[in-house]
Amino acid sequence: MGDVFHAGMRSLQQRFDTVRLADRIVERRVTDTIDEDDQAFIEAADMVFLATADAEGRPQCSYKGGDPGFVRVLDRQTIAFPSWDGNGMFMSAGNVLCNPHVGLLFIDFERQTRLRLNGVASIDPDDPLLDAFPRTQLVLRVRATEVFPNCPRYIHRYTLVERSRFVPHDDGTPPPSPAWKTRDWSRDALPANDPALRPGTEIL
Repeated sequence: MGDVFHAGMRSLQQRFDTVRLADRIVERRVTDTIDEDDQAFIEAADMVFLATADAEGRPQCSYKGGDPGFVRVLDRQTIAFPSWDGNGMFMSAGNVLCNPHVGLLFIDFERQTRLRLNGVASIDPDDPLLDAFPRTQLVLRVRATEVFPNCPRYIHRYTLVERSRFVPHDDGTPPPSPAWKTRDWSRDALPANDPALRPGTEIL
């Protein structure tokens, strides 16, 4: 795996006397493979936070949500997840095309557990999984370089009230369109095939 710590990290570890602890965590807990427990945790997740950066290192962090299983473990080093219709800016996916290094943070707020997965992302416009995810625009695949649990002590405990009605489902029912797409400032700028422009589309 190589050294996971750069000079900036090491300088702070030295300042706070955590070099031994950091090295022990890497030795015992950090791997580049997804084990069965990790797979179960990832595929039960209904959200993940995705960190990307552009070619100059300027970051973006985005929330990705779906039904449990929307992130799939393809093998012991690879996950995949859909990129559905958003605001059209493609900040995360666009960054991947310029800089494939990404970080993902999975959190279960009900059980107060979390998992980090860092890796190298790719986007294939002809990815065979495009048909496996309903209404997806792109599929992001990530090959893991670092997988490890994260200390859960500061995770606030929340209870799920309702999953988003905008998440596409396999049953073919079209999701509603967001109300902001019907506003004067946005309507004339939408893509020609945007569902919000179709008569009869439910707007929320």
